[in-house]
Amino acid sequence: MRLRTSKAKPVDPEELDDKHGSFLVRLARSSVEHFMEKGAPPQPPDNLDEVLTRPGAAFVTIEKEGVRRGEKELRGCIGTISPVHPLAETVIRVAIDAAFRDPRFPPLTRSELDEVVFEVSVLSRLKPLGRTPKERISGIKIGRDGLVVVRGPYQGLLLPQVPLDYGWNELDFLGYACIKAGLPANCWLDEDTLIYRFTVASWREEKPRGRVIRTL
Repeated sequence: MRLRTSKAKPVDPEELDDKHGSFLVRLARSSVEHFMEKGAPPQPPDNLDEVLTRPGAAFVTIEKEGVRRGEKELRGCIGTISPVHPLAETVIRVAIDAAFRDPRFPPLTRSELDEVVFEVSVLSRLKPLGRTPKERISGIKIGRDGLVVVRGPYQGLLLPQVPLDYGWNELDFLGYACIKAGLPANCWLDEDTLIYRFTVASWREEKPRGRVIRTL
């Protein structure tokens, strides 16, 4: 049965534990496999934990294992920043979109399923940063915060994992978030550019189909 979107309080990442995270990662993978087999998304499972039936925002990241141990190559990443649909349904939707509708990559193939790892990040509400450059730099904590940049029709998001992966500092993070939005790297210096931060709870497979671990 399809879950109904309710007026319930949106999910906060801090409400989720490792059992929830493991379930969501497995749900992301099984949803992609179901779509490959049936050509349609699966229905959310019955008897879900209450928190998974409340509106939630989430991203699903799919990465291919690199040639060298520990390396990963992005294969798809799509999500939503607004908690509109029940969290379980959101993960089903964005997992399928990440696998088959990320415009940067061709659709995931069946042969790749044993070569990729799935990660699910559940997002908090967005919190605006200050308007001055100093406030924006001091308001970011690397490893805790993700960023959303908005200016007119342009919008870009980077998850908290990204600066950790690339060794960025706060200035780098702000600049690349602007670039992700399709804007100049220094757009964050302009107070007309809106900058938001958010936190996540994230879990991923250690290896394809492997044990699920918490990453943030």
